[in-house]
Amino acid sequence: MFERPDSGDKALLVHIDISQHKAALLRKAGSATVHSTDLDDERAEFVELATSAGLEVLDTITGSRAKPSARHFIGKGKIEEIRLALAEREADVVLFGQTLSPSQERNLEAELKVRVLDRNSLILDIFAQRARTFEGKLQVELAQLVHLSTRLVRGWTHLERQKGGIGLRGPGETQLETDRRLLNERVRVLKKRLAKVRQQREQGRSKRGKSGIATVALVGYTNAGKSTLFNRLTSETVYAADQLFATLDPTLRRMDLAGGVSTVLADTVGFIRDLPHELVDAFRSTLTETLEADLLLHIVDDSDPEREQRRDDVDKVLVGIGAERVPQLMVFNKIDLSGHSVRVERAENGDAQAVWLSASTGSGVEELLGAISDRLSQQRTTGWLAVAPDQGRLRAQLFAASAVLEEVSQDDGSVRLLVDIDASEFAKLSREHELSEESIVPDDPALAAGGLG
Repeated sequence: MFERPDSGDKALLVHIDISQHKAALLRKAGSATVHSTDLDDERAEFVELATSAGLEVLDTITGSRAKPSARHFIGKGKIEEIRLALAEREADVVLFGQTLSPSQERNLEAELKVRVLDRNSLILDIFAQRARTFEGKLQVELAQLVHLSTRLVRGWTHLERQKGGIGLRGPGETQLETDRRLLNERVRVLKKRLAKVRQQREQGRSKRGKSGIATVALVGYTNAGKSTLFNRLTSETVYAADQLFATLDPTLRRMDLAGGVSTVLADTVGFIRDLPHELVDAFRSTLTETLEADLLLHIVDDSDPEREQRRDDVDKVLVGIGAERVPQLMVFNKIDLSGHSVRVERAENGDAQAVWLSASTGSGVEELLGAISDRLSQQRTTGWLAVAPDQGRLRAQLFAASAVLEEVSQDDGSVRLLVDIDASEFAKLSREHELSEESIVPDDPALAAGGLG
């Protein structure tokens, strides 16, 4: 839409800590409210993001400020330091580890004479590279356009002094309005197409719900090992690599549990701290797989020293999409690197709460499958139900819910139904038809032969 400096693959990173200066002042004043943050970890993650985008990181410039400069985010001294580093390193692009306003990006590009991008733009670029499915590409393009809409004016700053009115309306104003109109039209088309894709996804979820098939979704910080575990559980070959956002497009596959029970396992995009809201909004249909899941496997890199912070970051995203109430089973992965052993942590009532394993070696996977089976079985009601001749409505509702696995007719006109149904749904039917807790008899082969008659 407008000319920008050509960007290459050599990057100079700038990471400015805004809180460090304030924390130093608080420590000097003896305040008890000082909270230390691991800046080295943030900077390392920023470098990893740049590397994941395919950039060659030449150097990282660090610093701290009490508050960002409204015009350039950084001060004149830091600008001069970056300018000298650019001349020495011959970098093509400068990446900031924080979020810059459109005017700050524009002013920094004018000062440095190279392309300037912030952390959000970098994440969007990685997503654009990794999108493979039709839906994923639509979602990334929508997020990019929403991000770009606030930065259109930067391409027309040479015409910013033109005034409107009869005889004074210059081509810059017309072109800017044209760009905005074209962008808004494209956003409208993308949202319409995504609405169709979301409808198709909703139909798929509805069919799985009616068939009684539970959905288990993998969530976790990016590069926690979700795709490796997904491949281990489903015998698939989904792309997995030691890089941030290796998986972007959601993948659904069947997973068999003990007793011949089948579930659907969903591999989703990894989360990251301060995930750009454009991405959260654009990928809401993908994240719905998480929201509608029966159980979340929260994958944590057990070898990561910042694993507790990572858990908090993921939980914040789950709250943001409304999935905080979906049951979770913690999975601490990469014990082959952390040195921990395989184990299952259980609550006082015996429910599995956490599993330690290694997805790469397979150690602990059987324990995980058992824990998943236990957790899902607690959320379902399975067994034989006696239905009297005058309970035709109950029988019809069970068949409509695809909850009947087997039906045995009795001499007195009643039937015995082997049902497998969501516990909450069966509770509703029990209230409607005044069924007691003893209505469901545990599965027994003798019952199928008429033993209940």
